[in-house]
Amino acid sequence: MNSIGFVVNPIAGMGGRVGLKGTDGKLEEARRRGAKPRAPSRARDALETLFRLRSELSVYTAAGSLGEDAVRAAGFEPKVVFEPDASEGFSRSASADGEETTAEDTRRAVRSFLECDVDLVLFVGGDGTAVDVAEVLEEASVDTPMLGVPAGVKIYSSVFAVTPADAGRVAAEFDRVEPREVNDIDEDAYRDGTVRSELKAVVSVPVSSEVQSSKQLASGNVESLAAGYARDIDRGTTYVFGPGSTVGRIESELDIDPSPLGVDVWRGGELLERDATEDQILAVLEDPVTIVVSPIGGQGFLFGRGNHQISPAVIRRSEALDIVASEEKLDGIGTFHVDTDDDELDETLRGWIKVQTGRYTTRLVKVV
Repeated sequence: MNSIGFVVNPIAGMGGRVGLKGTDGKLEEARRRGAKPRAPSRARDALETLFRLRSELSVYTAAGSLGEDAVRAAGFEPKVVFEPDASEGFSRSASADGEETTAEDTRRAVRSFLECDVDLVLFVGGDGTAVDVAEVLEEASVDTPMLGVPAGVKIYSSVFAVTPADAGRVAAEFDRVEPREVNDIDEDAYRDGTVRSELKAVVSVPVSSEVQSSKQLASGNVESLAAGYARDIDRGTTYVFGPGSTVGRIESELDIDPSPLGVDVWRGGELLERDATEDQILAVLEDPVTIVVSPIGGQGFLFGRGNHQISPAVIRRSEALDIVASEEKLDGIGTFHVDTDDDELDETLRGWIKVQTGRYTTRLVKVV
């Protein structure tokens, strides 16, 4: 591989910690709630790893926060081949959180990369950005592989590396590709607690164990697990309940109306916050604090996918982390992953962790 095309969706993931479960159509609301960009720093993390391994690569990119800034910061000399029209709100020198970029900017950037005959399209964003990239590749009828640096709130597609650093390593070292799925969901329905996933494309992706699987929605009987957990609840503890049907079943046992895809805070029989943002969670925490999460089916993420509200600050406030999952769900995962945007915290979370799988049963799973 001699060259890559690199593009960043600078607003990807901004809705996560402020409880919006996505940024599509909600950018101004995310800003109003105090959301900060996360894509630029994740872009740099990926490129810094790539630069250490393949500093001689030619990197074609788009102007400013669409890629150029991160490419320069990582040590590469960017080849800027696309710049959006300033009349449409783009300023090359604007801060990422003030940038008005569009999906069409991403698509036009990728078209420019293909004109340069790049060997890989590396992008930073979520499922929506993956769809934009894939549509251009299919439109051009090319086999150019693509690889995602995860920065969105929801990651249902199997075209993303597990972490930004993994994306850099995979981009530097891959020697073959395989077909992978690009999926997206209806964000408005997602915010209402309904997951409507749709296959958008099948594209070539580098082969690596550091590329995550598609998200699978685990099903199965978790009644015994939920009843057992609820029976042993400590009413003097503050519980931060993560999203998902398994945790939601526990909440139902406690007579809580759970937010299926949000984060709820409960203590002593009282629901303190429903579908809470990071700030709302932190505001009501009272020691001791226990976080309850279930891994994402098919992927194994505990943190960093769909539950950004449970931020490093929230995790550091907790005294206990309870993982709950059915045996069936664990059989389809293997190992767990964490991706909190805090490398030091991620490292402390790695290792063997106990998972409650039933009313009386547990299982050890490794966080890698």
